[in-house]
Amino acid sequence: MVNKSHLALPLFLFFIGCQNKSDIYVDNTLYKNNPNTNAILLKKVPIITPNEYKKLIEEDETLADGDIKDMNKEFMDFYNEWKNVKYRYGGNSKKGIDCSAFTQRIYKEKFDIKIPRSTRTQVKIGKKIKKSELELGDLIFFKTGKIDRHVGVYMGNGDFMHASIKGVKFSKLNKPFYKKAYWTSRRIIY
Repeated sequence: MVNKSHLALPLFLFFIGCQNKSDIYVDNTLYKNNPNTNAILLKKVPIITPNEYKKLIEEDETLADGDIKDMNKEFMDFYNEWKNVKYRYGGNSKKGIDCSAFTQRIYKEKFDIKIPRSTRTQVKIGKKIKKSELELGDLIFFKTGKIDRHVGVYMGNGDFMHASIKGVKFSKLNKPFYKKAYWTSRRIIY
């Protein structure tokens, strides 16, 4: 035997659906019933309002700014640990470090990114970028002699940190020596 409540629900839904409604929403589009035509499009209802879109963009930029601040903090923490360390060709400790060991250690210790040991192999990794496109964390390479190469980490505002012959320090990219010796740049962190 059929329960009467099982018959009542489909009938109720049928009658609700048959009512003449002047405005209905279909696929985010507003239609108005018209006796002469089935439906006339009045306006599209946006999925997201312009204000909601603006807010999402602002939140996304805030996140990006936060990521940059975190990355800058990691680089500065590393610099503060190593700033009094002297330069030593082939060195890889606080007793002395060279430029490529310095960049290799930064990426490994602070970002868990393994990069090669030498400047000549580091210049082959990542994405090649123009000097005008430099961002925080990019590697900057210099030709400092006929066969000598040098590397540092771009820190923004024309500054880079590196293990120079004067030890671990910050230098200006537009300093005449570095401006003339500039070779190329690579982006390691995308």
